Amino acid sequence: MTRPEAQPLIRDGRPAGERVEEHLRQLITQGNFDRNARLPPERELADRLGVSRMTLRQALAALERDGLVTRTAGRNGGTFLARGTVERNLGRFSGVPAYLRSQGFTAGCRVVSARVDAADGDVAENLEIPVGATVCDILRVRLADGVPISLEHAWLRAEPLPGLLDRPLGESISEILKTEYGVVLCRAVERIEAVLAGENEAEALGIRVGAPLMSVRRVTYDDAGVPMEYAHDLFRGDRARTVAWTHDDPPTT
Repeated sequence: MTRPEAQPLIRDGRPAGERVEEHLRQLITQGNFDRNARLPPERELADRLGVSRMTLRQALAALERDGLVTRTAGRNGGTFLARGTVERNLGRFSGVPAYLRSQGFTAGCRVVSARVDAADGDVAENLEIPVGATVCDILRVRLADGVPISLEHAWLRAEPLPGLLDRPLGESISEILKTEYGVVLCRAVERIEAVLAGENEAEALGIRVGAPLMSVRRVTYDDAGVPMEYAHDLFRGDRARTVAWTHDDPPTT
């Protein structure tokens, strides 16, 4: 069973607990370890890191709150890596539930709010509609194995989607559009940047204020090239990473 290699920490003026938590978080989120792998015993891990067991336990408690590890007592207990990191493949067009299931996670969703609203300038520009046009405004928290991984704010053209807000919005919206309205989403343009969690994002995702997030602004088009959805997703930096497959152009004759 794969175990992270932990080395004594460099003293940099920060509290020991903060340095331990950051170090273990990096080891866990690098994606080099099997899901549910067991970490070394507390005494051994504390000795490797050069800290007290009390300091180590405080760091593990913080990681457990964030859903990165689970701790159990008893003979077969210990600290186990939890769930793993979700990968988003930019080379493949699919909804969040689909790629979660493909990686062995149980996909979930919590609807925070859903309403009909008037498009502001940003939404109108991205959906190519007039300012003030009616849109469906949907805010959701995405879950992987019951743990929040992203906060998704989506705006959709309301006029071609009557009654959308009466549908089960905890499910895949792209599937609802396809089966209920005959609208097939087939292409997306995404802009990605790193940001820090504010109070609202931290509360929704169960993380600390200032934690790293991956901000994804996305416009999704139907098969006729009409922008149907504009979304702003905030993915937890400790639970998600983005991969992209590239290839050379085919040789010309």
